[in-house]
Amino acid sequence: MSLAAEGGIGLARRVSDIEVSLIVRISELAAARKKAGEDIISLGTGEPDFDTPDFVKAAAKTAMDRGETKYTANTGTAELKQAIVAEYARQGVTIAPANVIASAGAKQVLFNAFMATLDPGDEVVIPAPYWTSYVDMVSICGGVPVTVPTRGEDGFVLAPEALERAITPRTKWLLFNSPSNPTGGAYDAGQLRALLPVLARHPHVGLMSDEIYEHLVYDDFAFVSALKALPEMAERVLVVNGVSKSYAMTGWRLGYGVGPRALIDAMAVVQGQATSAPSSISQAAAAAALNGPRDVVAERREDFWRRRDLVVAGLNAVEGLVCDSPRGAFYVFPDCTGLLGRRTPQGTIVETDADLCEYYLEQAGVAVVPGTAFGSPGHFRISYAYAQVALEKALERIAAASAALVKP
Repeated sequence: MSLAAEGGIGLARRVSDIEVSLIVRISELAAARKKAGEDIISLGTGEPDFDTPDFVKAAAKTAMDRGETKYTANTGTAELKQAIVAEYARQGVTIAPANVIASAGAKQVLFNAFMATLDPGDEVVIPAPYWTSYVDMVSICGGVPVTVPTRGEDGFVLAPEALERAITPRTKWLLFNSPSNPTGGAYDAGQLRALLPVLARHPHVGLMSDEIYEHLVYDDFAFVSALKALPEMAERVLVVNGVSKSYAMTGWRLGYGVGPRALIDAMAVVQGQATSAPSSISQAAAAAALNGPRDVVAERREDFWRRRDLVVAGLNAVEGLVCDSPRGAFYVFPDCTGLLGRRTPQGTIVETDADLCEYYLEQAGVAVVPGTAFGSPGHFRISYAYAQVALEKALERIAAASAALVKP
C-alpha cells in the first residue's frame, strides 16, 4: 500500500505557505531547458563562476591526508576560529573564539539565530529588496517578517525614520545584507551610524548584519563591518559571514557567525541538535582561505568590477530600463517599470516584472529573476557572476527583446 493511497503524512503549518525559492525554480527551469537543447543563458544564480583557489584545495587535501576526517567541536575547530578572530583583528575589531560559531553555510547561521531567539509572533524588520530566504526563514521559525521598502535613489539603504516606524514592542531583530543581494547596495560607516540613535532608543532590538559579500566592493566604496561601525552595539550585533562568495567556495558549505557569547551559546544548542559541526574538511579549507594570500580575491574583485560596468552600461542603453551602478556584490537590480504596459510581438500585455522575465526567457532565451521575488516589484535581478561572453550575449538579447515590445 502506498503512502499516497493513505493520504500521505500531514505537514506542519509552518511550511504550508512556504515554497522552494523562486531563484531556485527559475534556475532549475533554465537548466532543464538548456539540457533539452534550447539556447538558454541563465543569469539567475548568485554563484561565482571561478574555481576555489588552488591553495585552499591543497589545504583540504592535506587535512584529509592527516586524517582530519572526524567530528570536530560543535561550533568549529580551534584553527578556524582563530583564523576568524584574526580576520576581524585586521579590521580593528577584537573578538574571542567564544564569540564565533562555524556552520554549514551562512544560511545555517541565520537559521540558528532565528531558532535561538524568536518566539511565536516576534518580529524581524527586513529592508526590501531582500534576499528571498530571509522572510521564509523568519516565518518557519515562528517569527513575523516586517518588510520596509527602500528606494533606488537612496542606494537601497534603510532610512532611520523608516526603521523607527517599523519597530514595535515585538521587534527582535533588524536584518540586512551589506553589500546586498539583490541590489548590490551597501551601507557605509555614516549610514550605519545613522541607525544607532534609533536602535539606542529600542534596546530590545538586535542587529543581524549579513556581510557575506564584504570583499566584493567597487569604485571608492570602503566596506565597514557593523561590528566596527557600531562598537556601542557589540552585545546586540550578530555578523553573518562565510567564504562562499569571495573565495568561490559555495559547495564547501561553510559560514560563520560572530556575536555575543550568550547568543553564540544558544545558537550552538540549536546547531548541536540539527547538524552538529560543519564538515571538518571544509573547516580546514576555510581556515586556509582566511589565513592565505588575498591577491586572488583582489584579482577576482577586479574582474567582477569590469563585469558590473559592462552590465550596467548595457542595461542603461535599453530604452525603458534604468540601472544604477551598485557598490558591491555581483548583482544589478534595474528598474523595468518603463517597459511595463507594452505588448509582446504576440500581442500579450507585459503587466508585471514577472511577465517581463517570462518574456525574456521565452523570446530571448535569457533567465533573470523578477523583483517581486525580492519584495520589490518593478525590477529584475541579474547576476553578473558569469563569463563576459555570456553577459555580452545576454545583453544583446535583452536589448533586442525589449525593442520588440510595442508601446501602448
